[in-house]
Amino acid sequence: QVQLVESGGGLVRPGGSLRLSCAASGSISGIYAMGWYRQVPGKQRDMVATINTGTWTNYADSVKGRFIISRDNAKNTVYLQMNSLKPEDTAVYYCNLNLRKGVTLTRYDYWGQGTQVTVSS
Repeated sequence: QVQLVESGGGLVRPGGSLRLSCAASGSISGIYAMGWYRQVPGKQRDMVATINTGTWTNYADSVKGRFIISRDNAKNTVYLQMNSLKPEDTAVYYCNLNLRKGVTLTRYDYWGQGTQVTVSS
């Protein structure tokens, strides 16, 4: 059983900042990476930022230079610091947990419930 608990979403003015948090618990041995994805109604869920167990990170082009992903491995928690927010950042943000298990390193993906981020005047 795996659980991802997200927090930090809300309403913010353009140019403002928010920090999202996601804490993982349960059967989470074999963590390879954690990350954040976002989705608006009627559109696909897109990667925003990911981070592996080391220092490797990956960002969507649309958020580079504005968002920072970080991770506390001891607490199994991932964060997303969002700065200089734009209206187009408005979406439901989902936490992702990527596990790799077994000899074949089978991939398992788990998702949080989502947290709403709204950027508006």
